[in-house]
Amino acid sequence: MKYVSSSLFISLVVLSALAANPAFADGQITFVSQGGAYQEAQTSAILDPAAKALGITINQDSVPDAWPSIKTQGSTGKVTWDVVDTPTVNCIRGGEQNLIEKLDFSKIPNAAAMPSNYKTPYSVAYEFYSSVLAYNRAKFAKGAPSSWADFWDVKKFPGRRALRNNPLATLEAALVADGVPKDKLYPLDVDRAFRKLEQIKPYITVWWTSGGQSAQLLHDGEVDMIMMWNGRASAIMKEDKNIAYTYNDGILQNTQLCILKNSPNLQTAIKFINAAITPEYQAGLPLLIDYGPGNPAAFGTKKISVERAAQLPNSTANAAKQALMSYTWWASPEGEKAEKRWLAFMQK
Repeated sequence: MKYVSSSLFISLVVLSALAANPAFADGQITFVSQGGAYQEAQTSAILDPAAKALGITINQDSVPDAWPSIKTQGSTGKVTWDVVDTPTVNCIRGGEQNLIEKLDFSKIPNAAAMPSNYKTPYSVAYEFYSSVLAYNRAKFAKGAPSSWADFWDVKKFPGRRALRNNPLATLEAALVADGVPKDKLYPLDVDRAFRKLEQIKPYITVWWTSGGQSAQLLHDGEVDMIMMWNGRASAIMKEDKNIAYTYNDGILQNTQLCILKNSPNLQTAIKFINAAITPEYQAGLPLLIDYGPGNPAAFGTKKISVERAAQLPNSTANAAKQALMSYTWWASPEGEKAEKRWLAFMQK
């Protein structure tokens, strides 16, 4: 996951002024996210204000990958988590396996007002990030790569390259590089994507497996261009003026909020999700970290300046340059087959 820090598990308690709303004075939930600077930012921007407004206690846990615990809690019936901030595929697959609650959006008005492609029957968008093309400008004095077609063009843009060791976003990038329009990617032509990946595979120096590794590769000059998450790229840019990235051809992704089946605090969890995606709270997150709000109405609150919006992955202008990932496709049997095929591709 893109947010994992050196501490893989934290436990925080966000206390609120319970007298603010006596009706929910005894309420609490356990909220799970991915730790690090990201969870710290959402605590300040979203969790603390939501806890205070609802008059509840939010107990926090952090894990790099929630899916194994979601499956374990569901299969054993010992559910201790309520709300999870996790990749959308986990929410969809969990819902289909009766591990995640189906949401009633009539009880979550903030979600009901959001675009249909920003939610699933089991979850709603919480924050946005992008898989982007980042590069070292010092290595490309005659013109930098600005598309996945450029990334694949080893003659015009020679240099050391890195891609993520994961099919999500990587298959999409391969298809865009091969000329598939970004708005016509799905259902993915998996055969075509892997043929294109076979072309670039000999030129990939590293297949990275964590956001920290991707940042280190570019920061230390081990690669000249790389697919990486926009937040990791922007962090390096603050230290090295030669580092840059483009949203052109980016793969726009998100994590979503979902509720575990048999959540011990179901009704409070539903109220929390509605509060967590309030536009005003959502607008506070991009002021603390380089990811966009899950609720697009946040851009209309005037808390996010025009200059800041221009830096965020899902602002109107930047989203128009990218492909919005279809998690519904990735959660389908075809998506699961593509993931299995990826393992075989990497073992060749």
